[in-house]
Amino acid sequence: MLKVQEIRELIKLIDQSNIDEFCYESNGTKVSMKKEQGQAVSEPVKVQETVQAPAPSQDQKSEPVKQEVQEQAEPEEAGKKEQQEANYDAEVTSPMVGTFYKSPSPDQEAYVQVGDQVKEDSVVCIVEAMKLFNEIEAEVSGEIVEILAEDGELVEYGQPLFRVKSK
Repeated sequence: MLKVQEIRELIKLIDQSNIDEFCYESNGTKVSMKKEQGQAVSEPVKVQETVQAPAPSQDQKSEPVKQEVQEQAEPEEAGKKEQQEANYDAEVTSPMVGTFYKSPSPDQEAYVQVGDQVKEDSVVCIVEAMKLFNEIEAEVSGEIVEILAEDGELVEYGQPLFRVKSK
């Protein structure tokens, strides 16, 4: 049976994650959690609302400037994304939901950094799930070109953690 503190930790982890529903059953005890839908609005929608919203007559001169800056930023970001996509051909994904750690402990160096060479059996990070620390292996040989998760961040099952340019 789960202790109250463990249940609180589960609630906190699920609240911070993208998981909408969670169910756990053990020894006849069942714990179910469900989030309410429709909480967040994506950033591009906010930009479109800003562009479509009528501006007061005094702000009309400053509003088009803001729109032009936003419009110019989007193509640059798209170009960077295309460049990054061309720079890798494999991703190391999380095999479970948990907390991502770059190093075995806070006072030690990260397992890998951008530019490091990895082999299929190289440990690249740790994902903590239910107080168990699971070493995650690269499963591909090549060079780390991007680290997608932050240290201490909650990661989802199948979420890309690293981008690798294989040999």
